[in-house]
Amino acid sequence: MLDTTNHYIKPDQAVTLHGLFLERVNSTPDSVAYRYFDTHGEAWQALTWAQMREQIARWQAALLRENLAAGDRVAVMLRNCPQWVMFEQAAMSLGLVVVPLYVVDRPDNIAFIVNDAQVKVMLFETDEQWQSLRPVLGQLGCVQRFISLDQASGNDEPRLQSAGQWLPAQATLQPERPRKRDELATIMYTSGTTGKPKGVMLSHHNIVYNAYSGLLTFPVSMQDVMLSFLPLSHAFERTAGYYMSMMAGATVAYARSIPLLADDLKIIRPTILVAVPRIYERIYNAIHAKLEEGPPLRHKLFTLAVDVGWDRFEYQQGRGAWTPKLLLWPLLKRLVADKVMDRLGGRLRLSISGGAALPPKVSRLFIALGLPLVQGYGMTETSPVVSVNHVDNNLPSTVGVPLEGIQVRIGAQDALLVRGPCNMLGYWNNPAATAAMVDGDGWLNTGDTASIGPAGHITITGRLKEIIVMSNGEKVPPADMEAAIMRDRLFDQVMVYGEGHPALLVLAVVNPEQWQLFAQQLGVRPDMPESLHDSRVERELLRRVAEQIREFPGYAKVRRVLLLSEPWGIENGLLTPTLKLKRNQVVQRYAREIKALYEGH
Repeated sequence: MLDTTNHYIKPDQAVTLHGLFLERVNSTPDSVAYRYFDTHGEAWQALTWAQMREQIARWQAALLRENLAAGDRVAVMLRNCPQWVMFEQAAMSLGLVVVPLYVVDRPDNIAFIVNDAQVKVMLFETDEQWQSLRPVLGQLGCVQRFISLDQASGNDEPRLQSAGQWLPAQATLQPERPRKRDELATIMYTSGTTGKPKGVMLSHHNIVYNAYSGLLTFPVSMQDVMLSFLPLSHAFERTAGYYMSMMAGATVAYARSIPLLADDLKIIRPTILVAVPRIYERIYNAIHAKLEEGPPLRHKLFTLAVDVGWDRFEYQQGRGAWTPKLLLWPLLKRLVADKVMDRLGGRLRLSISGGAALPPKVSRLFIALGLPLVQGYGMTETSPVVSVNHVDNNLPSTVGVPLEGIQVRIGAQDALLVRGPCNMLGYWNNPAATAAMVDGDGWLNTGDTASIGPAGHITITGRLKEIIVMSNGEKVPPADMEAAIMRDRLFDQVMVYGEGHPALLVLAVVNPEQWQLFAQQLGVRPDMPESLHDSRVERELLRRVAEQIREFPGYAKVRRVLLLSEPWGIENGLLTPTLKLKRNQVVQRYAREIKALYEGH
């Protein structure tokens, strides 16, 4: 294991998030802090910590001219880039509170957040974003300055300036304010799968402590390179892919986009990858699609590599016995595993998955092929990491053990309760929601059900609020059933429904390529919308769904399927910016069809 703790900036050194940056600049001014793709020069560029300080001074000087008071809120709506860090560090140097916004969020949602937080200054990136905001400008009266990284066409809006106009050519960083660890640092709005988003208030110490505890779990060295592509407005990426790397002195490279991720992995060749399950699932599906196109022998060799690799992993973890077939690993590694790892850059020594449950088949494949993939658990309200598996104590069916200093226990209804220095200060302007979340003894109810094993590993078993109570009193965990149904690659998105009804039905969005093949095999026209509702199609779908959920109790039987071709997305209001399903909105959107299915049953 790497001994890197000497390079870490300790919480009592940093105190605040801006203090963390200043300590890093003082420690390693000439090390590369960030790499990014310059679209104008069509080339990858690098910025050292000292160069970042020079740029942050310009942003600080521009913010000073806005005459804001410490505690005022400013918002950032950029894709991941060095300017995100520059703006935030400049704001925090003045005691301002940063409100991150998702670049893909709906304008009405942005307007709600900006108003709720009473944002004074808002930074965004493109003219396209500005045009999408124009219809809600009347609701953004609290904003005194809009800044666009690119030139935005809005001459009729006196509050709008481009960053080029707004920033001075150069500036010197102002003398530092006193560092106050318990001061409010940021308000991060949760996605809100039901109702309006809630603003999670996190202090400097909440986040600094969380980042340091994370580093004690999986060491990061100054030679490490992280590829950052999850939105920095997501608490997981912000702590793991920004503050932790700063604390350890690692380099962060900003990916160009998700569509170019495969290319960026090969160019940047990261040593550490932080991702949500959907990214690993995409790679998994691409691998299997290619295998199905190839000769059967290749498929058999791949399956053998995964089986032997998994046995090797279990043996290394001390849970499995040595067997002679492990002698095959060097050959299988060269023929199979190395080729998959090369697609990920060929240098990964650690990969972390969080934000949602990682399907067992996906984690098994990557771990078996030699990727040290660990799953963790957390939420915005806990700054965000609660637990994570260790590379040398990795139980993939769990979300690991709590970080140092964080207490967990199981409460009423098997709810996972968390207490410690990373728990939020509360919800902004919402004391009732805060009181409902955190009890008088400081225990925060995560809303997830869990069990804790004898060695302290936490297993998430469900979601308290996502239990379907059927009219016969039976209770069904929809997320577990949906994950099982999604093993069938015909489905891109799935939702199980049945609240208050005697039977369950499934709403499913088809994968376009798989639908073409499936429809042709059944003799129906894939291009005709009515084919989605053909009785032959539904009979075969019910058979396939039943096959995937056979391990569930008999009462959890799906009776009808509503097949859909339009994906659920952020734009049509059916997914949150963190890609969580808005169940109530899906039910409202398809209320007529759902009613017809139940009446026909």
